[in-house]
Amino acid sequence: MTPVFIGSEIYRGSSYGAAHPLHIPRVSTVMDLVRALGWLGPEQYRTSPRAKPAALTGFHTPAYINALEKAEATQAVDEGAFARHALGTTANPVFPEMFRRPATGAGGVMLAAELVADGGVVHVPGGGTHHAMADRANGFCYLNDPVLCLLALRRLGLTRIAYIDIDAHHADGVEAALGGADDMLLVSIHEENRWPFTGKLDDTGGGRSYNLPVPRGFNDTEMAHVLHRLILPLLAQFDPQAVVLQSGSDAILEDPLSRLALSNNAHTEVALALRDASPRLIALGGGGYNPWSVARCWTRVWGALNGQEVSGELPTPAQAILQNLTWNRRGPAWQVQPHWIATLNDPPRPGPMRPELTDSVDYLRKRAGLPRAVHLAQVSARA
Repeated sequence: MTPVFIGSEIYRGSSYGAAHPLHIPRVSTVMDLVRALGWLGPEQYRTSPRAKPAALTGFHTPAYINALEKAEATQAVDEGAFARHALGTTANPVFPEMFRRPATGAGGVMLAAELVADGGVVHVPGGGTHHAMADRANGFCYLNDPVLCLLALRRLGLTRIAYIDIDAHHADGVEAALGGADDMLLVSIHEENRWPFTGKLDDTGGGRSYNLPVPRGFNDTEMAHVLHRLILPLLAQFDPQAVVLQSGSDAILEDPLSRLALSNNAHTEVALALRDASPRLIALGGGGYNPWSVARCWTRVWGALNGQEVSGELPTPAQAILQNLTWNRRGPAWQVQPHWIATLNDPPRPGPMRPELTDSVDYLRKRAGLPRAVHLAQVSARA
């Protein structure tokens, strides 16, 4: 199947509010870039449907969905909805599309599950809201579309489904929902001692959840080690029929909400490796709060999955899209860098392999029953 891109115009101009980290354009910029680059044939694009309330209650409670719809309609939250469902908070504020926007993301990932029924690759950059709980909003997330995607794949009759999350923040909502499921493998790579302060190394989620908290400054060299020594061996052992990748770009060096140091080369390598590890891949978006970093990262992921690559300077129309982005958080430490405009490719960000990271990987390998011996030459060759 030719890779499919699922997007929507609802993301254009929709914002959580001027003071919120998600005031920035993200999915709409990716849509514009892939079209400017000629990477999106008309047969590849699907407009995301909006999930109906009945479909959302496959995971979320009816009371929560009703409260979310009511909050959008009235643009207000009563004390009960605030206390029970965490709506109207600083993290999850009231805004005009607060039901329609996440319901569109949810509809997109459920459509993606249908599209990969017979195999294939689908990119849904509007998905990846991995913090929402069944009965409440959480961490900028109103609906948990990764969970809805995994449940949709299960309804296809699949019995081995893997979820890999490389966002800077722990996939707490996904683990709470499906961490104990026998038919799921959940792997979350996230910054240690970072909100939501869950996902400790010894946290099993009640089942097949593997959590790897990584230290500040987590670099491309270390990500390659994690990919080849942990993620891919776990997938080989599990033999998934489908993989869902949450490719949050907030682990990239320039993102303001983490202290990790990846380049978008790491995201591309992970996406390609996971594509080759399963007959079905659904690649979601996720976190990402620097408008240039997130747009360039997810555009690169789509390009790689679609067999496209641009190694030099971007053509003028693509550069113009990036040139016109603005960011009201930008200060002296966040000045626009020339490569943010000129190219999709971040400079590689190699670094030291820290023993605390390799020890954590070895701990999880041992828990999974994987061989302990480390073949550094093979790791270096594949990295």
